[in-house]
Amino acid sequence: MSTTLPSTSDATFAADVLASDLPVLVDFTASWCGPCRMVTPVLEQLAEAERDRLRVVQLDVDANPEVTRAHHVLGMPTMSLFRDGEVVTTIVGARPRAAIDRALEPYLAAR
Repeated sequence: MSTTLPSTSDATFAADVLASDLPVLVDFTASWCGPCRMVTPVLEQLAEAERDRLRVVQLDVDANPEVTRAHHVLGMPTMSLFRDGEVVTTIVGARPRAAIDRALEPYLAAR
């Protein structure tokens, strides 16, 4: 997966996501997933535009089965927003930027 988004893993998930001061959008993805590749540029734009309010990371579901299983990810792309270590909303399937923004906005602090 060629992307500018940072990745997380089973080994680093707790530090990267659960302990983050900012909300973290985890993009559960796979290299073979066409819709995942379609949504990646949207998430890269989101990460840049909202960098003061949000972190966006990718997790390869094939390489990281523990986190994938623990969060009951069955379809991809699945994007889960974690705030204070808890999932506060989940988006399943490729969505346009406006739909992702609408889903996340209630959970992002004004800065």
